Amino acid sequence: MDDEATAELDPQLAELLQSGRVADLPAWHELSVSEARRLEDEVFAAGDGPTLERVRDRRLEGPDGDVPVRIYRPGPRAERSPPPALIFCHGGGWVLGTLDSADDLCREFAARIGAVVVSVDYRLAPEHPFPAALEDAWIALEWTRDEADRIGVDPDRLGVAGTSAGGALAAALALRARERDLPLAVQLLCYPMLDRDLERSSYRDHAEAPLLSRSDVAWFWEQYLAKPADAEDPLAAPLRAHSLAGCPPAVVATAGHDVLRSEGGAYADRLRAAGVETRHCHSPSLAHGYLSLTDEVDRADAAMDDVADAVGSLLNLDS
Repeated sequence: MDDEATAELDPQLAELLQSGRVADLPAWHELSVSEARRLEDEVFAAGDGPTLERVRDRRLEGPDGDVPVRIYRPGPRAERSPPPALIFCHGGGWVLGTLDSADDLCREFAARIGAVVVSVDYRLAPEHPFPAALEDAWIALEWTRDEADRIGVDPDRLGVAGTSAGGALAAALALRARERDLPLAVQLLCYPMLDRDLERSSYRDHAEAPLLSRSDVAWFWEQYLAKPADAEDPLAAPLRAHSLAGCPPAVVATAGHDVLRSEGGAYADRLRAAGVETRHCHSPSLAHGYLSLTDEVDRADAAMDDVADAVGSLLNLDS
């Protein structure tokens, strides 16, 4: 990947970022955890999203308590039997995020890909630092595999997906699945946060990027990791993995105006070098979080289609 692949900011996105809804938002790192969560709930509350065949909540039994999940079953576009399933991990720096804040995005993935999406309400840091979120997501993945027939999904077409910090969780799930012989058909990593190294070129070029800054990323890592040594653990920072050989096929989505651009591109390059089939969907004119802006930014809507098509291709779904 050209690590400098940044184009002029999309005009519709630029206008949105200058609007009152976004322009007046304080930086995440300037807030307390409780203040940040309250703001995230206000700004990213669930909207309508595409109409699906069924959406239901349930709780999975885990060793440290129940793990809430929300299951999205696509509508008529997915009349194949049975459909694939994606375990989805929301973004929010492992500190923020709920099933509701990711609702619109999960509906879009289910509708456009034609897959059942199992969204995980994993435990949040700093109250529950690494590896709590990963353990909750793993419970959801194993449950989906074990209950595939009952919930009506194809056990041979399971995948993992996530945005931002959730992209790191999805990549970590793929690494753990490789080690535990749990076959996955795809991993979808959307502008993933994969390493604590804040000296990559995109951090220098976009330190004050819209929606996520270098200081925000540093603050999120501080909340997530209980001890410095965790930053070297590939299940916390997947770019630290010694080898990516044998990982499932990947779709990596990145944005030009994003501090995380360099690490996402580096991970896509490493996957390819390891012989993993990889589709890199890069949007030079967009910023972090663009897949949540499909209703307001035409280029983001087109980028969502590109991502969905890439995932569908790896899952061998009809267009």
